[in-house]
Amino acid sequence: MVTPLFQRLPYHSDSADLFETIRHLQWPVFLDSGRPMVSQGRYDILSASPYLTLVTRGEETEICDRNSRQLSLEDPLALLRRHLSPPLSPNHPEMPFIGGAIGYFSYDLARRWLRLPALAQQGETLPQMVIALYDWALVVDHEARASWLVSLGRDRWTAQVRSELVQGFSHPVSRSVGSFRLSSSIQSNLSRAAYADRFARIQHYIREGDCYQVNFAQRFSGVIEGDSWSLYRHLRRVNPAPFSAFMDYPFATILSTSPERFLRLHRGRVQTRPIKGTRPRSGDPHRDGYLRSSLATSEKDRAENLMIVDLLRNDLGQVCKTGSVKVPVLFDIESFAQVHHMVSTVSGELDHGRDALDLVRACFPGGSITGAPKLRAMEIIDELEEARRGLYCGSIAYIGMDGSMDSNIAIRSLVMRNRSVDFWAGGGIVADSCEEAEYQESLDKASAIFTALGAEPP
Repeated sequence: MVTPLFQRLPYHSDSADLFETIRHLQWPVFLDSGRPMVSQGRYDILSASPYLTLVTRGEETEICDRNSRQLSLEDPLALLRRHLSPPLSPNHPEMPFIGGAIGYFSYDLARRWLRLPALAQQGETLPQMVIALYDWALVVDHEARASWLVSLGRDRWTAQVRSELVQGFSHPVSRSVGSFRLSSSIQSNLSRAAYADRFARIQHYIREGDCYQVNFAQRFSGVIEGDSWSLYRHLRRVNPAPFSAFMDYPFATILSTSPERFLRLHRGRVQTRPIKGTRPRSGDPHRDGYLRSSLATSEKDRAENLMIVDLLRNDLGQVCKTGSVKVPVLFDIESFAQVHHMVSTVSGELDHGRDALDLVRACFPGGSITGAPKLRAMEIIDELEEARRGLYCGSIAYIGMDGSMDSNIAIRSLVMRNRSVDFWAGGGIVADSCEEAEYQESLDKASAIFTALGAEPP
């Protein structure tokens, strides 16, 4: 039986300094709580050099380990489950991750189990699923002010470099900071007139009774020169968030400063925290307080939020014990660097015989970024958005060998490939939405990225 190893290391308040120790390795990942700039998150997880990778493109998944490569047409979640089996019993209840899978599920992965049209053009052309299996991780607990090097001992590489990891994480060395610059203007894939046209068509669908809410978005693109890690360090200063991530893959780099949890599973307990309702922040304290209060008392935003809470209660009900799904927090207001958000919490207890991947399949993609009812909203999204979403509104996640999981909704996220950078922003449209206000909300949500890039909205 595999027994995870735990070694306590010196604590550092900013794990970005620690990540530079492993950034040169293959497939480095940094699941970032936003500390010390924000206090909502607790744990950071860092790892690199996986012993196995699963990359799904279309119907085919490429499976690579240190010595071989094979292709499979099997369901990608079934493949992942096989490589996470048999699950280990947790022997450290406060440890969120003891080794296992880290990666992303793109929004379009849902096409593997949902019947959706194929109208939107391919956008980022990213793989639909990228998951790596890591034998080790550095887990930083900011509440306990402790760092742990955890390892499963399944990969010889870990044993060979363990002493180097201990030394590097114990005494991180400052490295020269790279630079970046935007070398083009930022362009949207929708003109202002085209956005207004799509808004009117969504309103028509709502009046006709097709749906109650549709989350509609636009994609922004530009050309960038320089270092993606330098950009991420700047972005996390501008917009620190509790579900952030930096993931450097051979085919793309993911930079996410998401404020939204998708699904958490820990010792059988499930939690999802949908965001619906946004106001911009203001540097004037009185104005900022007014904006926060206007969000808290907005009947429209409460109605939007409640629609998604009901949708998620239904999603969780597919895999949770009967009667266990609850809404412990409704219409809470959380303030982030650039915006105020309305956030609710839905919880449940996973049913016997179910696991994290059953939970993903039942709830994916998150209802807060589709609309209601979910399937019809997704059909309308595919019809009206110019390009497939790719990573946007998918999820960045870890799934541990002990069955635990935490994941974000991949919003406020950039995808960098070669010299291109792409990011999206949108919002939920309902019957009483105002077109001008919805358009402005999409710009408010992207404001941190525009600021980090030194760009003006189109």
